[in-house]
Amino acid sequence: MLHWSLIVSALGVCVAALGGYCGWILFPNMVHKKVEQSVIIADGSEQYKRFVNLPQPLNFKVYIFNVTNPDRIQQGAIPIVEEIGPYVYKQFRQKKVKHFSRDGSKISYVQNVHFDFDAVASAPYTQDDRIVALNMHMNAFLQVFEREITDIFQGFANRLNSRLNQTPGVRVLKRLMERIRGKRKSVLQISENDPGLALLLVHLNANLKAVFNDPRSMFVSTSVREYLFDGVRFCINPQGIAKAICNQIKESGSKTIREQSDGSLAFSFFGHKNGSGHEVYEVHTGKGDPMRVLEIQKLDDNHNLQVWLNASTEGETSVCNQINGTDASAYPPFRQRGDSMYIFSADICRSVQLFYQTDIQYQGIPGYRYSIGENFINDIGPEHDNECFCVDKLANVIKRKNGCLYAGALDLTTCLDAPVILTLPHMLGASNEYRKMIRGLKPDAKKHQTFVDVQSLTGTPLQGGKRVQFNMFLKSINRIGITENLPTVLMPAIWVEEGIQLNGEMVAFFKKKLINTLKTLNIVHWATLCGGIGVAVMCLIYYIYQKGRVEEPPVK
Repeated sequence: MLHWSLIVSALGVCVAALGGYCGWILFPNMVHKKVEQSVIIADGSEQYKRFVNLPQPLNFKVYIFNVTNPDRIQQGAIPIVEEIGPYVYKQFRQKKVKHFSRDGSKISYVQNVHFDFDAVASAPYTQDDRIVALNMHMNAFLQVFEREITDIFQGFANRLNSRLNQTPGVRVLKRLMERIRGKRKSVLQISENDPGLALLLVHLNANLKAVFNDPRSMFVSTSVREYLFDGVRFCINPQGIAKAICNQIKESGSKTIREQSDGSLAFSFFGHKNGSGHEVYEVHTGKGDPMRVLEIQKLDDNHNLQVWLNASTEGETSVCNQINGTDASAYPPFRQRGDSMYIFSADICRSVQLFYQTDIQYQGIPGYRYSIGENFINDIGPEHDNECFCVDKLANVIKRKNGCLYAGALDLTTCLDAPVILTLPHMLGASNEYRKMIRGLKPDAKKHQTFVDVQSLTGTPLQGGKRVQFNMFLKSINRIGITENLPTVLMPAIWVEEGIQLNGEMVAFFKKKLINTLKTLNIVHWATLCGGIGVAVMCLIYYIYQKGRVEEPPVK
C-alpha cells in the first residue's frame, strides 16, 4: 500500500499544477475575454454609456504669453513675454450618436463640447485679468492678404509668361518677367513698381483703423475672457472701404471669427468650440476586433484628410493626410511594452504617434507611459519622407530654403485657414532660429512634453495631456505703416494642455471592477501553486524520513 504521505504529496502536485494552469492559462483567458466584452461599444451597454458621456470632464488649461514691451517691439526690439496662467476649464464632452453600421462594427456621431471655467483650480487667476497679447485677427488678416495678393500676382505672371512664349521677338520682356518671378519676395514689395497694387495698399493702410479699432500696435489689450471665448470685437460700424474689408473677413468663414448681433465681428481662440460640434466621426466599435475599438474610420465621410500636400502620384494619399488612431479619450486594450499607438487631433489636422516610455503606477493602478517622438514636429522635411507637411504658405518668414520651417515648428495655415504655427510649449525642442528671437521662454520637458499614462489591460487613460502652443510670425509688410519697423519673429500667443487625471471616484470604481479582481486571482494563483508545492515537498520529505527510519537496522 502507498504511504499516506505520498498520496498527499501527489495531491499537492495536482493542486500546484491546477494553480499554475489557472494563473497562467485559465485566468488570463478569462480576463482577456472579459476585457474584450467590456470595451466593445454595443447599444445600451455600460461601455456605450461611458462612450456617449465621458465619466468625468477633461481638464483644459490655457497659459497666455503676456507681452511686456509692445511699444518697443513696434520699434524693432526683441519681444519679451511672461507666461500667466493656468486658466483652467472643465471640458465636458457628449456624443450625439447618429447610427450604427449594419454589422455593428462602426458607430457615427457628432461630438458636443462645453467649457466651464474652474475658478478654484485657476486661482489666483480670473477671466477678468487684463492681458496684452498678439492681435491674432489683425495679424492673420494682413498675412493672408499678403499671401492671396502674391498668389494673384504670381498667376498673372504665369499667364503673361505663357503668352510671351507664343509671341516672337519679345525675349527681353520674357527675361524681365523671369527676374520678377525669380525674386518673388512679396507682392507688397513688388507693388512699389505697380501703381495699381500700390493704390490698393494705400487704401488698405488707411482703413486699418476703422476695421481694427484704431490699433496703435500689433498687440491688443483685452481680458482673458474675451481673448479665449467671448471675443475681441472689431469692425464696429465700418463705412466705405472698411465695410467692404469687414464683409470680406466675414465671408472668409474663419471658425475663430463670429458675427455679433450688432453686425460687428469678434475674434476668440475657442468660442467656436464651445457648443454643438459639426464634424461627423465614424469609429470602430471593437466588434470583431477589440484591438481596433474607437479607431477613427472616417471624418466627415472621408477616410483621409485633404489638408496637406499629397503625393505626386494621382490618387495616392500622403502620410500627412492619413487619419490614424483614436481621439485620445480612450485607447485600444492589451498594450505591450515597447509598442506605439496613434491619436488623431482635428484641432491640428493630423495624426500623432505616441511611443512607450516606461512602466508607471497611478494611485495603485499599474500602467504604461507614452509620449510623442521626434517625428511630431522636429523631424519634418524631405529627408524624413514627410515633406507633405511643408505647405510653404508664408512669405518673408524664418524658414529653410526648401520652404519647410525649421525643426520644432509646423505651419497650420492650410489646416486653420490662418497663418498659425504650431510648436511645443515654450518652443521646447524648437530650432534656435526661433527661440533666440524671444525673451521669457522657459522650456521644460517635464512641464511641456505631451504624454499619457494608460492602463495596459483596458487602454483606459489614467492621466496625461496634449500640450501644444500656437504662434504667429510677426514681420514687416511693405506699405503697411503699423508693421514697418517690426522684427521678423515667431511670436507665441498661448499654449494649452488638454488632458485628464482620473479622479478618486473613478479610481475607486476602476480598482473595484478590475484591479481588486486581478489581485484576488493573483492571490488564488500563487496560493494554490505555492501551497500545492509546499504540501507536496513536505509530504515527500516526511515520506523519505519515515522510510529511512524503517530501513535503519536496530542497534545491538
